[in-house]
Amino acid sequence: MKLHIKYLLILTGLFFSACTNVIDVDLQNADPRLTVEASLNWEKGTSGANQKIRLSTSTPYFASSPNKPVTEASVKVVNTNTNEEFIFTHNGKGEYITSSFVPILNNTYILEVEYLSEKYTGTEKMISVPDITNLSQSKENGSNDENLEINITFNDPKGEENFYLLKLHRVGDVLPELIVIEDEFVDGNEVEIVYEKEEDDTTDKKEIFVTGDVVDIEFFGVSNSYYNYMRILIKQSLGLDIFSPTPVALKGNCINTTNSENYAFGYFRLTQVEKTSYTIQ
Repeated sequence: MKLHIKYLLILTGLFFSACTNVIDVDLQNADPRLTVEASLNWEKGTSGANQKIRLSTSTPYFASSPNKPVTEASVKVVNTNTNEEFIFTHNGKGEYITSSFVPILNNTYILEVEYLSEKYTGTEKMISVPDITNLSQSKENGSNDENLEINITFNDPKGEENFYLLKLHRVGDVLPELIVIEDEFVDGNEVEIVYEKEEDDTTDKKEIFVTGDVVDIEFFGVSNSYYNYMRILIKQSLGLDIFSPTPVALKGNCINTTNSENYAFGYFRLTQVEKTSYTIQ
């Protein structure tokens, strides 16, 4: 049985017309926090030995300057099943690299970062991902039978609790689209993700797929906790309406074991990934 899951990118605008007054608001600036970008991705068909972790410190929300790179930290990852340690060395601009990482599916790894006399740790398991079995295009599966959509098919393993992340980036677009998927209702089935873009009537920007568009696709297997983290992050990134609660700081899995109040932003994840691309015909 093939199950269809539809994801539509619909951009909408909310406009108010009224007399306005300028109000000056004093915003609180929080102290900088360590920000951890530690996505260890094992691309299928490679050894997965080359990995990179980025460290920086956060800046105020409305600041024009980017996050400041952290250049004086010590970084290592430990496989708790084998006790093998992988040291990441600073390569400039807050990037820490290794060329000797050994990814093993279903093994648990611990990230250890020491920075300013404090220690941060994060724990995750290396998660597998099934093969993409088919890529195609159509017009009949989306919400508008005049718009092209991409169909991405894979077989979900039976009897397992699985979570996935899809990253889709049309060449030329500024940002990729992120989609999180859980298999609660599709366990053991052939799953087809229908990805469609719709026209944005409020701008002149091209939105719908057209012939010649190239879409880069990355398909990750992720943990339950990372799925929940990304689900909240994606929801917050879509913006707020007048009925939405005020978002709170989203905490990842990197814990400060020296000072729990000084927690870090970001996430430590380990995933297997399949990368491919599709050209709209």
